[in-house]
Amino acid sequence: MERYNKILEIVTSEGKIEVARLAGILGVSQVTVRKDLDFLEKKGLVRREHGFALLETGDNTSIRLVHRYETKKRIAERAAELVKDWETVFIESGSCCTLLAEYLAENRSGVTIITNSAFIADFVRLKNKINIILLGGDYQKKSQVTVGPMVKKCASDFFADKFFVGIDGYYEKYGFTGMDHLRAGAVADLSEQVNSVIVLAESDKFTKRGSVSLLPFEKVQRVVTDSLICADTVRQLEEKSIEVITVDSAE
Repeated sequence: MERYNKILEIVTSEGKIEVARLAGILGVSQVTVRKDLDFLEKKGLVRREHGFALLETGDNTSIRLVHRYETKKRIAERAAELVKDWETVFIESGSCCTLLAEYLAENRSGVTIITNSAFIADFVRLKNKINIILLGGDYQKKSQVTVGPMVKKCASDFFADKFFVGIDGYYEKYGFTGMDHLRAGAVADLSEQVNSVIVLAESDKFTKRGSVSLLPFEKVQRVVTDSLICADTVRQLEEKSIEVITVDSAE
């Protein structure tokens, strides 16, 4: 819904804003804004507090979902075109991956998602069309993902055609990067159980460099991103035999 996206843009920009002021900007009643905020709060995108709408601080998927939300939705919906009814897929933690899981839950029948993200499992838990297999492991509270050797052990019993992964950055000499070596280890383990790895990321991720290696070029078959990605980066990826799929940016 367009008004939801506008609210997310405003709250992201302001950090914290009065409900009355937000209603004035949108040109709707405070009752309408409160209903919208209730919906967005249930999705974990904003938080209400004493007449205000605000973003939480910290490193978690809820916060990352708000940044460039509409563009992420477009990336997720395009990635969903690669998934058929009744297919089993691996989905790793991340905001684009979360929106992909939500779209599959609402628009596909019988899809099974294997994930190490408790956040994703909770995000789509009320959707009847989706099946979730949550992999065990050491639990990271902020990111709400499982990591460590137990993830590998649990994943070894499952196989799928596709693995959807989010990234924190990109390094033209190596490939895709992250910020957490434990998460990177989980990604490496999960990638061994699939035929193809598909990276979902907004274009600005390709202008950043994470602190740890996540996936080398040869492990990735496709990238789904937005149209603001640098042409040189697209060329680099295509030279590595990686298909680049772009959607129109919402910015």
